[in-house]
Amino acid sequence: MISGQANKNIDVRQHRDSQIYTYSLGFPKRISINNGVKAFYPLNGYDGTLNNIHLGLISDLNADYLRRTFDYAIEVVNSDLTVPLRGHQETMDYGNIMQGINQLCKLTKLGVGGIFAPSAENTASYLMHMCDSKDIPFIYSHLSGRYDAFNLHPHPLDIAKTIHAIVEQFEWSRFIYLYENSEFLSILDALMSLYVTTGPVINIIHYDLNLNGNFKSVLRRVRKSVDNRILIVGSTQSVAELLKQAQQVGIMNEDYKYIIGNLDFHTFDLEEYKYSEANITGMRMFSAEQSEVRNLMQNLGYLDETTEHEIIRNGSCPITMEMALTYDAVVAFAETTKYLHYAPHALNCSDFSIDVLEDGTTFKNYMRSILLDRNTITGHIYFEGSIRKGSQFEIIELQPTGLIKVGTWQEHKNFTFERPIQMKPIADNVDNSMINKTLRVLIAVPNKPYASLVESHKKLDGNSQYEGYGIDLIKELADKLGFNFTFINGGNDYGSFNKTTNVTTGMLKEMVEGRADLAVTDLTITSEREEVIDFSIPFMNLGIGILYLKPQKSNPTTFSFMDPFSKEVWIYLGLAYLGVSLCFFILGRLSPTEWDNPYPCVEEPDELENQFTINNALWFTTGALLQQGSEVAPKALSTRTVAAIWCFFTLIMVSSYTANLAAFLTIENPTSLLENVQDLSENKGGVQYGAKRTGSTRNFFLTSEEEIYKKMNEYMLAHPEYLTETNQEGLERVKSSDVQNGKTYAFLMESTSIEYNTQRECKLTKIGEALDEKGYGIAMVKNWPYRDKFNNALLELQEQGVLAQLKNKWWNEIGAGVCNSKSDGGVSPLAFSNLEGIYYVLIVGCAISMVFGIINWCFEVARKAQNYNVPFSAAVKEEFKAVTDFTNNERLLKCANSIYSRSRNSSIDSTIDSFETDSNDESMSENEKEE
Repeated sequence: MISGQANKNIDVRQHRDSQIYTYSLGFPKRISINNGVKAFYPLNGYDGTLNNIHLGLISDLNADYLRRTFDYAIEVVNSDLTVPLRGHQETMDYGNIMQGINQLCKLTKLGVGGIFAPSAENTASYLMHMCDSKDIPFIYSHLSGRYDAFNLHPHPLDIAKTIHAIVEQFEWSRFIYLYENSEFLSILDALMSLYVTTGPVINIIHYDLNLNGNFKSVLRRVRKSVDNRILIVGSTQSVAELLKQAQQVGIMNEDYKYIIGNLDFHTFDLEEYKYSEANITGMRMFSAEQSEVRNLMQNLGYLDETTEHEIIRNGSCPITMEMALTYDAVVAFAETTKYLHYAPHALNCSDFSIDVLEDGTTFKNYMRSILLDRNTITGHIYFEGSIRKGSQFEIIELQPTGLIKVGTWQEHKNFTFERPIQMKPIADNVDNSMINKTLRVLIAVPNKPYASLVESHKKLDGNSQYEGYGIDLIKELADKLGFNFTFINGGNDYGSFNKTTNVTTGMLKEMVEGRADLAVTDLTITSEREEVIDFSIPFMNLGIGILYLKPQKSNPTTFSFMDPFSKEVWIYLGLAYLGVSLCFFILGRLSPTEWDNPYPCVEEPDELENQFTINNALWFTTGALLQQGSEVAPKALSTRTVAAIWCFFTLIMVSSYTANLAAFLTIENPTSLLENVQDLSENKGGVQYGAKRTGSTRNFFLTSEEEIYKKMNEYMLAHPEYLTETNQEGLERVKSSDVQNGKTYAFLMESTSIEYNTQRECKLTKIGEALDEKGYGIAMVKNWPYRDKFNNALLELQEQGVLAQLKNKWWNEIGAGVCNSKSDGGVSPLAFSNLEGIYYVLIVGCAISMVFGIINWCFEVARKAQNYNVPFSAAVKEEFKAVTDFTNNERLLKCANSIYSRSRNSSIDSTIDSFETDSNDESMSENEKEE
C-alpha cells in the first residue's frame, strides 16, 4: 500500500510482502497500489479543462533514433492517460551550453511540465540548475554519481556491485581497469569501496589520452603487462573501437579475458570476435525478447521478417541504453500524471526569482515515491531521493552463437551464475555442406612466399603450376572441409573501395561481381574492404615495417690507434710525461749523488757535471714510457724512486692500451643511418622512402591522425616517384641503394614480407618496431554462408600448429638460410685502414727527424765555412760529397785534398808573407832613420 500524507520526509520500511511509502504531497490525497492494481481516490483531480501536458526533449543533432523513441513512448502512454502528453523537441550541437540554454527557454515558453536532458553531462548539469530554479522536473539518463534531479541510469555503485560479483565469480586476483575518462572513475571508486581490507590487484590505465581514436599505444602497454584480465569502462563508441584495435594488436585470443562495463555491450558488432577464443563478458538491462523492446524495434524499423530471427539468435539488440531509459522516463512521467492534478504553464526563462512552476515540487516529490514494475524496458524503477534503485542486470557472454545470458545480478538478492550448455548454431536456410563444391580462389602471382609459379623443366598447368604459403593453406582447408578449388591469378592489384563513387577495383571487384569466391594472399583486413567483402579470422598477424640496408661496417678513422684512450686520458698522459720529466730535472740538480766528475782520472776535479739535463730528463722519461730504456741511469734515491713509480705507471698504461687496442682493431660496430621511424620521417642522412602505390600500407599513412605519419604521408605525396607498383620493385630499390654517394632508399611494407626477404637478402634488414598491428585474412564474398565453417577450420589449424608449420616452411626452410650460413670462422685479418694512422705517425716522425738532421747539418756546415774561411757553397759541396759517399763509412778529419786543408795552408802562407812584408818594412824604416 502506498499512502500519501503531508510529511516532509520520505520513509521506506518493509511490512510483510508490501512496502509502505510515506511522502510529501502538496495536497491531501490517497493512492494505493496492490499487486499491480491501482486504486485512485481523487480529492482534487483533473476537472477536464486541461487538454494536454507538454514535455520537452533537448537532444543532440545526430540523435534521430532517440527523438523517434521519445515520440513513440508518448504515443504508447497516451493510450492509458486521461490527459495526454504532448512532446516538443529541440536539437543542439553536442556540448554547446549556450545553444542548450536557448532551446530550454523556447520550451519553457510553451509551458512544458518536464525536461528530458541532452547526453552531454556538462550541458545537462547547467540546464538542470536552471530547471531547479523554476521547479520544472528535470530527467536525464547518463552515468553520474550526482544525487540531484532524476537520473534513470543505474547508479555507479550498482554497476560496481555487478562487476564485483563477476570478478569474484571468475576469481580474478589481479586485473587492469581500462577507463576512458574521469566520468568513469566513479565506478572505480565504488568498486574499491566494496573491497574493505583485501582484494585483487588493480592496474589502472587511462586510454583516452587525446589519441584521436588510436588506442594502439595503450593496448601495446596492456600486451606487455603481466595482467591478461581486463575490465573496460568507457563510452559506447570508444569501447567498440578499443575492442577492434585490441584484436589488431593481438590481445584478443584465448589468453585474455574481458569484462565490459558498458551497458550498451549488446549493441556492439561482435561478429569478428566470436572465434577469437577470448572470454568476453558484459552486462545488459534488457534483451530483444521483451515485448516492449520488440515493439520499439519494430516501430524504429529495426525488425522485419529477415532480421527478427537473426537478432534473437545472436542475442544482440540495436536499442541503446539512452533510448531505453528515455522510453522508461516517459513511462514514469506519465504514471505520475495519472494521480496528480498537474497543470504546468508558460514560464519566463529570464526571470529566475518569481516565475516558477506552481506544482513542480509536488510533482517531483510524488515521482520520487512511485514504483514501476511493468511496462518498462529496463525493469523495476523506484527512487531513493533522486537515485534510481531496483536495477537488475543480466550477465552475458560472447560465444560462437552470439551473446548468451550466463547470470543475473539484482540488489538484495544473491548473484546467480549459470553457464548454459554450448548451443549449436541454428542452421541457415542454405546447404552448408561444402563437399565437392568448387571454389574459385584468387591469388597474386608472382608474390613469394604466398604464391608463385613452380620451377620445373616441364610445362605445368592448372593448380599444379602454383606453390606457396597461400596455396598450402587452401589445400589444408580443402582437406578439412571437403571442397574443390581452382586458382585464378588476380594480379598484384588487391583493390580498394571508394565510398564516394561506390567503385571497387582489383581483386575486390572480381569478388563483388561474382567472378571469384575467395582471395588468399597478403591481403590486409581493413574496414574499407569490409564494406564490400567479408574476411575470415586472421591467419597471420603483422604490422608495417621499414626495409632498409643492413648496418654497414664503418671505415676506421685515420687515427683509430688512439681510440683505446679518450682525449682526456691522452691529455693527462702528456701532462704526466712533462711533469715527471721536470721532476727528474729538478731532483737531479738537488741530489749530490747525481753530480759526477767528468774526468775520473782527476781525483780532485775543479768542476762537476749533472747527467739530468732537461734533454736527458725528457729522453729518460720517453724511454721508460716506450719500454725501451736509455743510457741515462739515476743514482740518487730520489730519482730512482721517481723512476720506479714512472715505470710502474707506464706498465699499467701500456698494458691497458695494448688490451684495448686489440679490441678496437678487431671488433667492428656496424652503423646505420636509420634507427627508427623517427629518423626516417626526418630524412636523416637524406634517406628516401616510399611504399607500394596502392594497398593497406599506403592507406595507413593516408588516414593516420598521428603527426609523424602525417608528415611521412606529405613526403610521399610530394615525391610520388618513390612509390612503387609492387613490393618487389621496392625491394630492388633498397638493394640498389648507393651508400657511398649518400643515395639510399627505405621501403615501407608488411613485417611478414620483410621477415621473408631478410632471410634471403643478406644486405637487407628490418629497422625499428612495427608501426601498427593488423592481420591477413582470407577474403570472401559478402554474407558468404560458409564463413563460419572457414573460421572454425582456421581455428583448428591454429590449435594444431599447422599455420605455424606452414610459415616456418615457407619463411625459414625453402630458399632460406643463405645469410645464416655465412658464419665467421675467426677473427678477421686487420686491413690497412685499421693501422693507417700509425703509418702516418711513422712517416711524419721520420720526416721531422730528417728535417732536424738537415737543419743540424746546415748549421755545422756554416760553422765550418766560417772557421776555415771558405765559401759556404764550397763547404756544402764538400760536406755533401762526404755524406753521399755510401761506399766509405770512415772520414778523415785531416786530408790534403780537403778544402779545409788547402784553406788552412793558404792561410798560413798568407800569414808568413804578411809577416815577412812587415819585417822588411820595419828594416827599411830603421835604415832611413840611420841615414
